Amino acid sequence: MPMLGLGTWQNDDAETCATSVGTALEAGYRHVDTAQAYGNEAAVGDGIAAADVDREDIFLATKVWNSNLAGEDVLSSTEDSLDDLGVDAVDLLYVHWPAGAYDPEDTLAAFDELYSEGLIHNVGVSNFEPHHVEKAMDVLDAPLFANQVEMHPFLQQEELRAHAAEHGYELVAYSPLARGEVFESDVLTDIADAHDASAAQVSLAWLREKGVTAIPKATGEAHIADNWASVGLDLSDEEVARIDDIERTDRRVDPDFGPDAWD
Repeated sequence: MPMLGLGTWQNDDAETCATSVGTALEAGYRHVDTAQAYGNEAAVGDGIAAADVDREDIFLATKVWNSNLAGEDVLSSTEDSLDDLGVDAVDLLYVHWPAGAYDPEDTLAAFDELYSEGLIHNVGVSNFEPHHVEKAMDVLDAPLFANQVEMHPFLQQEELRAHAAEHGYELVAYSPLARGEVFESDVLTDIADAHDASAAQVSLAWLREKGVTAIPKATGEAHIADNWASVGLDLSDEEVARIDDIERTDRRVDPDFGPDAWD
């Protein structure tokens, strides 16, 4: 899984979405992330089809939405996702949240079936806390490949990073720029100025230093290119430590699924 990908949340204008996916692939990205809930799988597929990049070189991920997490719905909605994306299989399929119709035994049995049939190449979860991950790993026959969570310098996810390292799965960071808040941080902008870089690049480079894959959302060519430039940015140990020491917790995505959603 490439450690920098293109996120597509809220990229719901079909033409803009397809163009941004194509632009990112032409710029060098090889990881594209979408979801059923984003309403743009067909546009993402159009962007992939239009780019001069072989499908086998692209790591494509999508997510099953909460209302589709009953076993039979997982199977049918994933077939719809594959049709919309215009592909025979996706490289990674996530449970979007441990909420809604999610039932570990029923939901993950369907993921195992899709994995066995070769329709998905890896199984992932998203927004899972450690105890959710451990339950999923106990139930799954397929290996658990990744957990996608919000992560950035203001939400450093130390517990989940330690858990991922202990149990051997990947962490993928959505909202890695904290919805633009990284540009307001004196620490990040100071480090960026020292490298003639942007605060976005510094945040993405910090995540890479932590072994975390980032999937920043970008639609315009300039932002796509700026994020991609983070691949060439190396932070010193001192700079990483300065970011580690940021004393701020700022969760940008905290949807309310009801009091029983996280049991």
